[in-house]
Amino acid sequence: MLWNEATNGFKQYLLLERNMSSHSVEAYLQDVDKLRVFTTQQEPPILPDGVTIKNLQDFLTWINELSLGKRTQSRILSGLRSFYKYLLLEDCISSDPTELLEGPKISRKIPEVLSYEEIEAILCGIDLSHPQGTRNRAMLETLYACGLRVSELTQLRISNLFLDIGFVKVIGKNNKERIVPIGDSAIKHIQLYLRHDRTKIEADKTSTDILFLNRRGRSLTRNMVFLIVKEAVQKAGLHKNVSPHTFRHSFATHLVEGGADLRAVQEMLGHESILTTELYTHLDINYLRETILSFHPMNKS
Repeated sequence: MLWNEATNGFKQYLLLERNMSSHSVEAYLQDVDKLRVFTTQQEPPILPDGVTIKNLQDFLTWINELSLGKRTQSRILSGLRSFYKYLLLEDCISSDPTELLEGPKISRKIPEVLSYEEIEAILCGIDLSHPQGTRNRAMLETLYACGLRVSELTQLRISNLFLDIGFVKVIGKNNKERIVPIGDSAIKHIQLYLRHDRTKIEADKTSTDILFLNRRGRSLTRNMVFLIVKEAVQKAGLHKNVSPHTFRHSFATHLVEGGADLRAVQEMLGHESILTTELYTHLDINYLRETILSFHPMNKS
């Protein structure tokens, strides 16, 4: 099997069967192309179905010598695992050479978490008399209330709001839909925005159903949301490195610390694996101690 034949099939698999976005597909193909470059430099050149675990170990050494960070190396390896899983599914190979391959060890970095009081300070510090104040308050309320990713926030649609029953439908990674509860405070500020500010904006024809619009009637960019968050944090007088993702992480952390089931949090965050959710749940030592004392059978009278 030639490399272009294998990668063309892999591309269709990612688009049609995995339902990935074009951006994600391109990232996966770039990862596989790095392996192609490495194997075609060997003597003799190695085809995709001839790659062994030894070849992959040599490849990891090669990309490490290119001074790529451990997280980048880990991401590349993830792309190669998907590629060889596809080849295995298509019966192009009889065994997966990535199965026993160990990737670089990455230390867990726990992101910044805001306390509920800090969240309140940020939200209450937004000037509602500002032309975009009501929109910005509704946006940050929604980020925290639903634990959304930035892309999910900017693409949130009016037709996917079910505020009367307290839910929103979110289009997540790989166009996967999920239903997320939304709290009363966020509902109130979304309704204020819809009644007073959103009606004054002439939406671009491609953005008529998008909830949060810029002054030109188009959906907000990721960078714009980051700037709005940074400005709100500064006005609140907080000296922390806060991004839109901090609201998502705080959402998950506050739920778990409040006693929420980890599986429920996984569902609301839209994680495929519970292991990913565990990375988002920063539990302080007192919470862990209280959990053991409360639920371990040896501690029950």
